[in-house]
Amino acid sequence: MPFRFERKDNKVLLVNDVGDYCFLDKDQFHKFIKMDEEFVRQSEDFINLQSKFMLSSDCLSQTLDLLSTRYRTKKQFLYDFTSLHMFVVTQRCNLKCAYCHASSVDEACGKDYDMSVHTAHKCVNLALSSPSKHIKIEFQGGEPLLNFDTVKEIVEYAKEANKIRNKHLEFVICTNLTIIDEHQIDYLKQNNICVSTSLDGPLDIHDKCRRTRVGSGTYSTIKEKLSCVMEIMGHDKVSSLVTVTSFSVDRLREVVDEYIQLGLSSIFLRAINPYGRASKYWKNLGYTIEEFVVNYKLVLDYIIHLNLSGIYFTEEFATLLLTRILTPFPTGFVDLQSPTGAGIGGVIYETNGDVYIADEARMLSKMNGNKIFCLGNVHSHSWEAIFCCDKLKGIIEESCIEATPGCAWCVYQTYCGSDPVRNYIQFGNISGHGMRSDFCRKHRSIFNILFGYLQQNNDNIEDVFWSWISSRRLSEISI
Repeated sequence: MPFRFERKDNKVLLVNDVGDYCFLDKDQFHKFIKMDEEFVRQSEDFINLQSKFMLSSDCLSQTLDLLSTRYRTKKQFLYDFTSLHMFVVTQRCNLKCAYCHASSVDEACGKDYDMSVHTAHKCVNLALSSPSKHIKIEFQGGEPLLNFDTVKEIVEYAKEANKIRNKHLEFVICTNLTIIDEHQIDYLKQNNICVSTSLDGPLDIHDKCRRTRVGSGTYSTIKEKLSCVMEIMGHDKVSSLVTVTSFSVDRLREVVDEYIQLGLSSIFLRAINPYGRASKYWKNLGYTIEEFVVNYKLVLDYIIHLNLSGIYFTEEFATLLLTRILTPFPTGFVDLQSPTGAGIGGVIYETNGDVYIADEARMLSKMNGNKIFCLGNVHSHSWEAIFCCDKLKGIIEESCIEATPGCAWCVYQTYCGSDPVRNYIQFGNISGHGMRSDFCRKHRSIFNILFGYLQQNNDNIEDVFWSWISSRRLSEISI
């Protein structure tokens, strides 16, 4: 049966089209390929490969039917077209972060940089026209709290409009928290709106990059506001991510300790991307992919150790990848889908109603005016004109890694995806150059780390992984 493989020391990793994997000794692998009689007599490996759809000895049609069902499950995200809708309710921000991807403007720039109520209604109507039964509206900026009246209008209008659509509707607000007040927190709680924020670590790390327009640090304010939000809304309604810079890449253990001290139970370690202001200051902020991966492995070791010692704490990116590896189900993470999740998994609406396939596509437009990834505008285009256009079809066609040289035979293909915007920036085309891309180098390295753990066949570590995937404490997994 179809599978891909990669040699790892004295083992060979095999992965099929639905994500089942196994490790074979090199000798056994060679016997398997040749279907040596001695291998067939080694029933344990034979049965294991058969159970994981790596081979079929009889009833081929039934095996193919089962494999097809599994494959449809892996590609289930295509049926949820398009579920994530990000609204840039303002381009204004009270901070001037050194790596700002959004290239935000000063908070005093005025309402011209805000999304109007009329545009907001148009965006909601378009979002609810999606065939997906699950719609998530995510408020972004700038700082969305600077246009909180429009945030509230979107929530109320969407809920009313959804009475006819009857979809599962979720809301998330991405905020730096520095200006949030109790009235706003109460509103978020009452309307079940989750909060996503950024905290880069202890004071000296955080304040290096996340500063106000006048240059003041924000750590103390965010620490106070974060505590208040978690107390009122509950810890499960708040998540935070780290943008890893040169100031934190070799201090990630301290960052994790800071998160735990503040009462957070998860962290998303995001490598810095060369968009917006980050590209301008890359010499000061950047690092090599190799540096990131080495330190990511170290902090993942530390987080696993914390869990084994009784502290429940997850690294969200690893959890997303492990969900794809260890379960038959897809994830809603648009950055790792094939065809790309950009456009068909999620879209972002600029303040003027322009619709882009991803936030990075909007950043590209703001950097140099290139609107190659803009699908249309809510004021002048229908849902069909935007989501059935030749431009999006072309992006989808060129972002299927099953047909991309390099990706097509990569052992991790089943778990991975495509980033057309990053490919375009690095190579000038949507499909990119497979294993030469920064996107590939980073993700292959992280997959290597995770499969390194799995190869150990350590029950304790695998229990930790399952606790992350199932959002349960280790004590519940180990019973």
